[in-house]
Amino acid sequence: MSTRTPFVARNGKSADGILQEPAGTDKAPAVVLIQEYWGVNAHVVSLAERLAAEGFLVLAPDLYHGHIAKTPEEAGQMMGALDRAQALEEIGGAIDVLSAHARSSGKVGILGFCLGGAYSFSAAAVLPGLSAAVPFYGIPDASKVDLSKIAIPVQAHFAKTDQWAKPELALAVKTQLDAKHVPMELHLYDAQHAFMNDTRPVYDATAAKLAWGRAVSFLKTHLGAA
Repeated sequence: MSTRTPFVARNGKSADGILQEPAGTDKAPAVVLIQEYWGVNAHVVSLAERLAAEGFLVLAPDLYHGHIAKTPEEAGQMMGALDRAQALEEIGGAIDVLSAHARSSGKVGILGFCLGGAYSFSAAAVLPGLSAAVPFYGIPDASKVDLSKIAIPVQAHFAKTDQWAKPELALAVKTQLDAKHVPMELHLYDAQHAFMNDTRPVYDATAAKLAWGRAVSFLKTHLGAA
């Protein structure tokens, strides 16, 4: 069962999110789950539950602080108004919570979708404490973060026809990381943006099943299986 959990961001400000523990009492690898541009809605909670069912300890920080968008226009406005620096401080705080949690094995990864995919890339570049990153169809503005600083394994998932999170932007990051011998997988799908979201018309069951299996396997490889 997921629980709303308060925690402290790395800059000392208050934050909270949805915490989901796996079954049992054993130590488990941990994952910071980053929301789409809608907010921490029922879909995000369902993803946290799915990760926990795979044996992960999960925390989804609520970057919108309780607000959930009802329309794409509202979601776009909320994403545009998000304080990027503060969001990264809160993601850093979530990493710290999971690292210190009684159920944690100590290794933490990050997984995000859309807005969360972009923040997963950014977090991998600038936040210490992560061991792996799995961004889905999201990438930050190159003028705001130097993604060549990423030093942890990355597995990225993009839709071939996506005009927002363009595959060529992810390929450019892979080229940079390849040059540094930092492992990055880039998987492209014959699907639309947000193909993992089973509450939206763009959901693609075939691509979603394949991508989810790859993501879970990657996280277990780099964080340790429960």
